[in-house]
Amino acid sequence: MREREGTSKHDKRSNRNININIGKSGRVTMDDDDVVLRIPSSGIAPPEASHTPLVSALKASAAQDDAATFHFPGHNRGRAAPSSLTQLIGIRPFLHDLPELPELDNLFAPEGPILDAQLHAAKLFGSSETWFLVGGTTCGIQTAIMATCSPGDFLILPRNSHMSAISAMVLSGALPKYIIPDYDSSWDITGGITPSQVERAIKELEKVGRKAAAVFVTSPTYHGICSNLSEISRLCHSYKIPLIVDEAHGAHLGFHPLLPASALQQGADLAVQSTHKVLCSLTQSSMLHISGSLVDRERICWCLQTLQSTSPSYLLLASLDAARAQISENPETIFSKALELAVEVTDLIKEIPGISVLERQRFSSFPAIDPLRLTIGVWQLGLSGYEADEILYRDYGVVSELVDTRSMTFAINLGTCREHTLRLVSGIKDLSAAYIPTQGAEEERVENNSSHPPFVDSKMWLSPREAFFARKKRVSIKDSIGEICGELICPYPPGIPVMIPGEIVTQRALDYLLHVKMEGAVISGASDPLLSSMIVCNV
Repeated sequence: MREREGTSKHDKRSNRNININIGKSGRVTMDDDDVVLRIPSSGIAPPEASHTPLVSALKASAAQDDAATFHFPGHNRGRAAPSSLTQLIGIRPFLHDLPELPELDNLFAPEGPILDAQLHAAKLFGSSETWFLVGGTTCGIQTAIMATCSPGDFLILPRNSHMSAISAMVLSGALPKYIIPDYDSSWDITGGITPSQVERAIKELEKVGRKAAAVFVTSPTYHGICSNLSEISRLCHSYKIPLIVDEAHGAHLGFHPLLPASALQQGADLAVQSTHKVLCSLTQSSMLHISGSLVDRERICWCLQTLQSTSPSYLLLASLDAARAQISENPETIFSKALELAVEVTDLIKEIPGISVLERQRFSSFPAIDPLRLTIGVWQLGLSGYEADEILYRDYGVVSELVDTRSMTFAINLGTCREHTLRLVSGIKDLSAAYIPTQGAEEERVENNSSHPPFVDSKMWLSPREAFFARKKRVSIKDSIGEICGELICPYPPGIPVMIPGEIVTQRALDYLLHVKMEGAVISGASDPLLSSMIVCNV
């Protein structure tokens, strides 16, 4: 487990080298450069693995099958469940789809099984407190930003942050101080941000008499690129600025020596994790972790009460408890098989002609790329990522996690099997054999690619909140250049906005959107899905 026994909160926040016990004899060593996780293999599952307080409470409550129930939901423990859905998933999910009964605790004032489950999660992940989320990491990011930023405060964040960070600024009234992330034009992929970029942003605000209320970092990115959170957290804390980490894709980090360290292990004050992504809870369930004393926990609670549903799904909550227990069974080895498969499939695909594999050397300013995130480039075959993805799905039944203009990304997890990784390799080999590129086709694709991200020259005219509430009008797409964008427009996934409300519409951003749409991307947030017109601010 990643329990930090014998370590005070001050030690967790310290800039000095520290040793933190894990269980009885494990060790996490934090130094100036890296965090190394060393966990002994005892072969004995800790008691936390078999203790699932919320799962047990839900099971016991649902077992009262002779109860005369006059409460919500309307399907009444499955008695009136829609037949079309029971034919798909059976009756049992409805039996456990229960409301806030006394024995099941209250998410907003937990004192029973929910509190117990959250305490077990905090112990495993190394936080001082953990909250269960039923609104996904989106809810957690909004909470983290609202809890640290008041109207008019500045938030330092990468321009490729998830759309939830933008909506959080609308809700909080925070003002963005954007950092343009690293960008690789060959891959058309943005990376993370560096400590020097964060320091520059802090000092630029200081020059105009302002201080950042928080720093927000996405690590790892959708492609698995990890920022140097150890250095960034030390920098932030030297200015007494809290560090928020969108760790949606990194709930598994720190649980194996071959995996990068987690955000909390590197000093983050708030970390939001999509437990349902690489770990095994149900979709839409996440966790918010806090460490240190820079963030007011009461404000976190107030924000969660504002943003979370007052009718949370106990199936989602119980799945978080179960996912935590699953990791607790054998935290030092649970990812060993997945990592072995990842290494094998990566090595095999590297040998295929015309195929590139994204490696850390492409983003050498960053300490690591998650080995369980496999991104392959297909531009040398004269194909876009969307075209290659369609072929793999149609002909081989291979389903990717993320598709980009020049690549596809595959998530390897606890459920990945060797049969499927070999099918992926076979499909990529056949793709390579069928689409041997001509030099001209490859050069043409490279020429169509800019050396900068599409938002590099974006300028903010209105804050996201001002733009959200401003009067709007619709203009043709050709007349939108130079106008103030009134929509949040992005290819999804990954959900990184190309245009943000309040920014001036640029030719570069518009050309990129039209290009990726033509290549096959799904455009989210645009009121006109054909992109023949756009909503702009009428100011």
